[in-house]
Amino acid sequence: MTHGDLDAALWRVLAASGRDDLTAFRAELDAVEPALAAASEPRWAAWRHALDARRGLLDGDRDAAAAAVVAARRALGACCPSEATALVLAYLAHVEAAADHLDAAMLLAVDGSLLTEQLTPPTPADGEGSRALHQAHLWLSLTLTALDLEELALAQAEQGQRIADALPDLTDRWRLLRLCAQQSTELAQTLRRRGEVTRSRELAENALTCATGARRLDVEPDPDDLDLLDVVQAWALACHDDLDDAVGPLRRVHRRVHRAGSTWLRGYTDLALARLLGRLSQEHSGGGHAEEAADLLVDAAGAFAATADRRRYRQCLLELGQTTAAMGRPAEALHWLDAYRSDSGRAHARSRALWAEMFVRRSRLREVERQAALLRQHALEDPLTGLGNRRSAERRLSTLRLGGEPLSLAVVDVDRFKEVNDDASHSHGDEVLRRVAALLREHSRTGDEVYRWAGDEFLVVLPTATQGQALAAVERLRAAVADADWRDLPLSEPITVSIGVATAPAVDDDAADPLAWRSLFDTADLHLFSAKRGGRNRVRAPGLVDGGADDGGVGAAAAAPVAGVPSEGTPA
Repeated sequence: MTHGDLDAALWRVLAASGRDDLTAFRAELDAVEPALAAASEPRWAAWRHALDARRGLLDGDRDAAAAAVVAARRALGACCPSEATALVLAYLAHVEAAADHLDAAMLLAVDGSLLTEQLTPPTPADGEGSRALHQAHLWLSLTLTALDLEELALAQAEQGQRIADALPDLTDRWRLLRLCAQQSTELAQTLRRRGEVTRSRELAENALTCATGARRLDVEPDPDDLDLLDVVQAWALACHDDLDDAVGPLRRVHRRVHRAGSTWLRGYTDLALARLLGRLSQEHSGGGHAEEAADLLVDAAGAFAATADRRRYRQCLLELGQTTAAMGRPAEALHWLDAYRSDSGRAHARSRALWAEMFVRRSRLREVERQAALLRQHALEDPLTGLGNRRSAERRLSTLRLGGEPLSLAVVDVDRFKEVNDDASHSHGDEVLRRVAALLREHSRTGDEVYRWAGDEFLVVLPTATQGQALAAVERLRAAVADADWRDLPLSEPITVSIGVATAPAVDDDAADPLAWRSLFDTADLHLFSAKRGGRNRVRAPGLVDGGADDGGVGAAAAAPVAGVPSEGTPA
């Protein structure tokens, strides 16, 4: 089986795992298991163990499931961070949540969430992202729902939807739209219970929009998936306070699901209808709505217990206690509430609160890191030209070891720049600086570094450049500025630059101490002044007199223009 075949088989297994179709899941897993066992890559070993863990849970062998999770995590340790790794983490988190190992599920969800955030484009365009990444968001959303972190679950579903929208597979888009509708509806229900009616209605409206968008796609989903969408849409209508519009559709899908739907879906539909009837009983006394709602909650609790959906099982117990108490049956209410407390426990509540706080803190930490990176960028970057600023240049120069190999510095100054500001405007002066910076960067050698030192003065660092190499390189820079087209700016004459160059040669280990970079800079700056005084638009370097070298070396005061550059001009 090729890697492509193995990927396709994995998607089929995951699709069956996401539905409450145990027969289909086992059949798909049996079909792909030999290929998984034969695959040598660590990620396929991780998948083999992760799917074994899921099978162990379905078979009621919790010890085997736990051992498989440990093996999967060990295999993941040999995997490089990638979208495929993020998907395994997210799926393992869901397996642990299904096993009611809430702390382990949260740890895996945190790891998966951090990795998906690193890999997810901020605004995915067509073709960006991947099926693995969108599936990772899907499984993280389901995991966070099981952990009662509904806001975070919805955020993961919405991120997955944005990625799916950029992918070609309409089925992926349909599945994520349905999930967004479901998560929005469940969060709307929670917020209504807390009294946040306005936000609840907004989320219900979002759920209805997602459901409508899913129905517009040209796909034929699995019947259970389509029934689930019908349940969610009717439930969203109820959360939007359109109770009368919700009753008929929800009763119709309820009858259909109880004829042919899966156990979990029957429980989910019972729960949705019970909540709708509970609302109706509050608004219209009589009619037997409360009694029917209680019966539906009992059935839903049994279905969720049978399919190991502990979170919704606990919800049913709590709502049974509340419903029977409102019906004036305190003994029965105490029975259900005791069962709820026994199953959930205070530790779970404390754990969920701590993990929710951790997620918030992690988000704040990322924002602090982003702001710190931005501050570092502003501290070291010139905002006008985008070049490194003087602080950045000094930091770089302090890391260079002069004497080990040649190093040259070139100080570049824009000629008559004050006249540009005075005769044109400061905005035109800024444009001149931006263009000069761009020309210096474009025409520098590979490996040379350009900084804005101050005002209209730039610094070019030429690592390993001898004086001859540096002179050739900076003459190219001078010519690039002089030959540029400046006619679109209201300038009295074209822009030119003057350049002073200094070189620190390589020295033997037992020779005298090499120059400090500040001495080298001062030498280059001195010859910049000489270039200005000699007529501008020229390059000056130490040790050159009338085109030849004298005996002064780097520290010599004599300097001459480079061949081909005018030797006379207006003094600075």
